[in-house]
Amino acid sequence: LTAVVPAFFMDGFSVLGTHLAWLCVCALCVGTLNVGLCLVLKPSLPPKRSSVANKVSSFLKCCIYFFMSCILFHAIIVLYGAPLIESVTETFLFAVLLSTFTTLQCLCMLGPNIQAWIRVFSKNGATSIWENSLQITTTCSILGAWFGAFPIPLDWDRPWQVWPISCSLGATFGYVAGLIIAPLWIHWNRKQLTYKS
Repeated sequence: LTAVVPAFFMDGFSVLGTHLAWLCVCALCVGTLNVGLCLVLKPSLPPKRSSVANKVSSFLKCCIYFFMSCILFHAIIVLYGAPLIESVTETFLFAVLLSTFTTLQCLCMLGPNIQAWIRVFSKNGATSIWENSLQITTTCSILGAWFGAFPIPLDWDRPWQVWPISCSLGATFGYVAGLIIAPLWIHWNRKQLTYKS
């Protein structure tokens, strides 16, 4: 959807030709959808204190965690071999995309509670279908980005081998695969999930 809709609004838009714009549009669309669904469904946020000050504090913590996640993903991507100076914008926007696929979902579902994050991502730590879905989509997004890096060093000289096109497409396909796999996995393991809770 993010590859088709912007073509109506931007002249000459294509995923390969205007990759930076696509990264921004994709991250913005997925982020807006995640936050919107979180506000509508309210999956598992604890109804602690609902004062305005606590909501503002929680929102600011979430913004800081998201920004720290972008910086951390950027550093990890550079450590894995991305260009340090030449493609800083591309690398950072790819880090924002990965943070949108992974961290933003965690912030929407678990809030800025690091202990809940550790519990969910530890072995057998998920206690609800929302948390299982979170594990699956996060893992698939990161694995998709990692598998997307395989064609970059090949000497095919194709336009989609430019940094970070294949990685961002891999992360996007991994995210979509996670969205498809999560309900199927939950359906097949529903008896175990029922006994666990």
